[in-house]
Amino acid sequence: MTKLPPPRAIDIEILAMTLWAEAADKPVRAIEALAALVMNRLKAGRDPDARHIAAICRAPFLFACWNRRDPRHAALRAIPPGDAAFAICRRIAQRAASGLLPDPTGGATLWHDAAHLPAWAVGQASITEIGGLCFYRAEEITAPPPRAARPVLVLAEAS
Repeated sequence: MTKLPPPRAIDIEILAMTLWAEAADKPVRAIEALAALVMNRLKAGRDPDARHIAAICRAPFLFACWNRRDPRHAALRAIPPGDAAFAICRRIAQRAASGLLPDPTGGATLWHDAAHLPAWAVGQASITEIGGLCFYRAEEITAPPPRAARPVLVLAEAS
């Protein structure tokens, strides 16, 4: 584990935006769980390019809302002023970045919405499900079993 850098204003804002785009329609507990997951990834320090919360949030494939082709990406640029869900996400982000948010995920570093099963999660047991979100520890993800070899048809030569 690495020592956490002090939270920057941009980290809190990017985390709040991520939480809003990915889970604003979920229960508060699920939003808190996603924030805890980001902090778990930061604490793990496995990715040298992700030394700050903002970099974790925008890492490829972790949060689809930062993919320019995702429909939620445009919404990130147009969060309505005074949006109640965004205010909640901002408070949760502040608590997480300050180290005041307990981790309800048991150390999870991967997640997906329970409504969609990504290929990497097939056959994997989640460590917990909170508010319609499934959480996993990366180190517990096993490789899928090898595909069975296709049968080969061998033609015998006529003699």
